[in-house]
Amino acid sequence: MEPMSEQSREKNTKVSDLKPGMDNVSVRVRVLEAEPPRTINTRRGVRTISEAVVGDETGRVRLTLWGNAAGNIEPGTAVEIKGAWTTAYRGQVVLNVGSRGEINTLDDNEAPREEEVPEETPKAPPDWRPPQRAGGFRGFRTRRYPRY
Repeated sequence: MEPMSEQSREKNTKVSDLKPGMDNVSVRVRVLEAEPPRTINTRRGVRTISEAVVGDETGRVRLTLWGNAAGNIEPGTAVEIKGAWTTAYRGQVVLNVGSRGEINTLDDNEAPREEEVPEETPKAPPDWRPPQRAGGFRGFRTRRYPRY
């Protein structure tokens, strides 16, 4: 056995354990839904994103794919996502992956089948705020606007 193989076996996080503010997250999930890429305006200019819903045997979570990662997954496939980070939007945890992340297709039996993925989604604490980062931030910030 090669010495590298032990190090390359990163700990995969279960969807139910995701909390906002996590970084360098790895998950093995089934793609349940995937939207085509679109462009949005952010403080950092125009960005390309796509959104998906992925899940494992513990639950499902919304996934935002940024930049070159946008549009790179297909519904029904089993994937391993590495180098992701989490945020929160409207009380739900959101998984994000961008240029520093990796998306690898897995063998079909390495993720639960679609009907085995429960409806539960990880919730964000009601008082959660994204950390203020000196010199900018990665991803997007969650803002609370008053409802009228």
